[in-house]
Amino acid sequence: QVQLVESGGGLVQAGDSLRLSCVVSGRTFGSYIMGWFRQAPGKEREIVAAITPTGSTTYVVDSVKDRFTISRENAKNTVYLQMNSLKPEDTAVYYCSKKASGFSLRSTSGYTSWGQGTRVTVSS
Repeated sequence: QVQLVESGGGLVQAGDSLRLSCVVSGRTFGSYIMGWFRQAPGKEREIVAAITPTGSTTYVVDSVKDRFTISRENAKNTVYLQMNSLKPEDTAVYYCSKKASGFSLRSTSGYTSWGQGTRVTVSS
């Protein structure tokens, strides 16, 4: 059973930066597309960013693409989400997940095995 553990969330002020990390157990991390999602209070979970197994291609949703960056270190079984210029509307629980490489990078289909999430709260 693959386990995903997110960390790096916290309470910050608008304009601050955070880097979220997600460590994945097992030996097959380098074969997965990895994605970051978020769920704000009262809203559905939405995809934020995704990255191919080698890290050569990334996808970041338009609403945050000028502020957020996804990256990965396969040697450390870790995917990151760098979040800059945070806004109150970025407040949410952030989750990472994985899917097989055959799926579309932009699609939310195929994701399995979710972490417990890390909470990000941005005050104005």
